[in-house]
Amino acid sequence: MTDRLTIRRPDDWHLHLRDGEMLKAVLPETTRHFARAIIMPNLVPPVVTAADAADYRDRIMWAKPKNSDFKPLMTLYLTEDTEVRDVRAAAEIGLIHALKLYPAGATTNSQSGVRDFKKVTRVLETMAQIGLPLCVHGEVTNPEVDIFDREAAFIERVLDPIRREIPELRVVMEHITTKDGVDYVAGGGDTIAGTITVHHLVINRNHILAGGIRPHYYCLPVAKREEHRIALRAAATSGDPTFFLGTDSAPHTDAAKLQPCGCAGCFTAPNGLSILAQVFEEDGALDRLEGFVSEYGPRFYRLPLNDGTVTLEKGPPVEYPAQIETGDGPVTVFDPGMPLYWRVVD
Repeated sequence: MTDRLTIRRPDDWHLHLRDGEMLKAVLPETTRHFARAIIMPNLVPPVVTAADAADYRDRIMWAKPKNSDFKPLMTLYLTEDTEVRDVRAAAEIGLIHALKLYPAGATTNSQSGVRDFKKVTRVLETMAQIGLPLCVHGEVTNPEVDIFDREAAFIERVLDPIRREIPELRVVMEHITTKDGVDYVAGGGDTIAGTITVHHLVINRNHILAGGIRPHYYCLPVAKREEHRIALRAAATSGDPTFFLGTDSAPHTDAAKLQPCGCAGCFTAPNGLSILAQVFEEDGALDRLEGFVSEYGPRFYRLPLNDGTVTLEKGPPVEYPAQIETGDGPVTVFDPGMPLYWRVVD
């Protein structure tokens, strides 16, 4: 039985770091294990220009632990006012690695997102020309669409029409949560990939609602039925390079989560690798963990693989802190609801 596993150092292809005091507190939880991360731009105000991205990158570099070689991979928040020349210039100098599409109102700080997709066609065409990926939050925001159906509706109404109109556009469908998403990405050819979070591999909607509301399991896209969780696990552990890790680790203070209208997000940066090792072992796929966390993402983004390694060991249950303290208040660490036997030791 395997009780020690060394893999290439992983990357996180979907990460929220916030800003200010929160950034300083949560960043070390990522840099401890990950070499790079795609950084989400939904700050207040959002990161919409190359100058914004450069400033935010500098704040991240200032906040990271000393002697850390962590590299933030910056993105721009796509709006109806995004300028083609700004995108092209930022991509040419390697400042940005993707643009992020939020349908307006889809999730935290997405009010500046796109409402009329015709207004971003020129930007998307330019991205296709230069090979810059579009990361999408794959949900419609129409109030008449049930929240559990919004991913499937997004594929049909938004994503597939965009890809048919601009077939060369490279797309990452982030944090897929349904069998519909899995099937669409798997059958979409080499211009589309899908990221899968840690928490969607272990929770379904019962964890949020059954026996009382549990706000620390509330995220967007919301966790779905068990059949969809099973489909996500099958995709993640399959060895299919179309799917790779994007944790969507999204810290909020407890004061913001525990509200009549609480914030969406699960904070998985501290224990994410332990959870993933547990999941892959349970599914008989430990030999495929390295591909999912360390190889498939950089290949899609056309970046080199990391040189370093991390080592995990299996032993007695690992104890993670229930919360981390930040200058803004405590942030609860995601509880997978099961013992974790794998820990990062090196």
